[in-house]
Amino acid sequence: MEVDDAPPLERKEARYTRKDEDFERRVQRYKGQQYSHLYYCRLHKLRGVLSSLVQSGFPGVPVCPILGLEDGKRCVVIGTIYKQMKLKPSILDEYAKERSKLPLATASNFMHPDDYLVLEDESGRVKLVGSVVVPSNYVTGIVIAACGAAGKDGDFFVQEIIEPEDKYVAFISGLRIGSDHCDPLQLQLLVDHLTGHLGDEQEQMLSAQVVRLIVAGNSLDMQYNLLAGQAISAKDQARLTEPVKELDLVLTQIAAAMPVDIMPGANDPANFTLPQQSLHKCLFPGASAYCTFLPATNPHRFELDGIEFLGTSGQNVDDLDKYSQAKDVLELMERSLRWRHIAPTAPDTLGCYPYTDKDPFVLDKCPHVYFCGNQRSCMSRLLTVEGKSVRAISIPRFCDSGTAVLVNLRTLDYHLLTLSTSALLDA
Repeated sequence: MEVDDAPPLERKEARYTRKDEDFERRVQRYKGQQYSHLYYCRLHKLRGVLSSLVQSGFPGVPVCPILGLEDGKRCVVIGTIYKQMKLKPSILDEYAKERSKLPLATASNFMHPDDYLVLEDESGRVKLVGSVVVPSNYVTGIVIAACGAAGKDGDFFVQEIIEPEDKYVAFISGLRIGSDHCDPLQLQLLVDHLTGHLGDEQEQMLSAQVVRLIVAGNSLDMQYNLLAGQAISAKDQARLTEPVKELDLVLTQIAAAMPVDIMPGANDPANFTLPQQSLHKCLFPGASAYCTFLPATNPHRFELDGIEFLGTSGQNVDDLDKYSQAKDVLELMERSLRWRHIAPTAPDTLGCYPYTDKDPFVLDKCPHVYFCGNQRSCMSRLLTVEGKSVRAISIPRFCDSGTAVLVNLRTLDYHLLTLSTSALLDA
């Protein structure tokens, strides 16, 4: 038998740091402590979130502790729900099961029409009543804010319930205003939906949870060939400027309702090389009047509620697709994250500025959300890069799909908002 003279393989090493501190319990004797501290921490953490929602939703309405409620005075109380349930199992039921010779019937659901809700804070507790109070929709342990007034019988009559809401970031790309592919009616439906002027109550509540809109490039489709001649006629000048005016009108309506970031794309009036600089505010006199309007660069990096976003208008991934093979655009995006470079083909086949002191496309760390605009369809995948979860999303061209993408800031889940004009045209 021949002996293999090959040297033994050296096992790779990696730096390892434990971060289990939040889940480890310190070694200490049990001293009869109760779970009240856990509920207090929960209430303390969510009270700040609810307080800001109360200030914006009920300006001028005071927030009162339960012990300080006055009969008939409208106020808001913030506390933890306790659900009084008639059929809820108790420790006595468990004891009866052990002592019984015959098995006792076990319910699969413990709801009962006589169930009711009680709200607790550090000062006391009060029963919640009113048509908006639906016990079947809640469970014990939820922290809410209730707006209403205390009655003479000691109950709190609830007019509206506020819950710690989810927040969303909306993404669109490829509006291509000025092209034959752009549907003005479809675009106006998007504006009306985002600004809360369209849809039923549930859809309007979702619109109110959108905290920012990101327009990821190719908003315009201008006929730049008209600039080739020495003189431009009035008609040609109008053909060049009308798409810009229409885009400004769209952005003005949205900026009046929420913050908007607009990134330049390959077809927009910006520098060709990456990173593309922000579109000049003089192009948008209407939208620029709002402090919520922000022209951004391409690539664009930002952070919302501690969640870091990084994305492009699509040129980097489109160039990778030309010179490599992958099963989908998400694989190309994943490769760029693993390579720690979002535009590796620049400057070879992708134009970029000739930096001498840095390469701005090198990734120091992975974002939480990595998006790429102007793609054929919406695709998303939760990637794991260097032990970190990254939500990769391809944003479809709106002019072709009529689709915007909403990303949940709390869970990083996403869903699609697709708008169609076919039903309106058929009506």
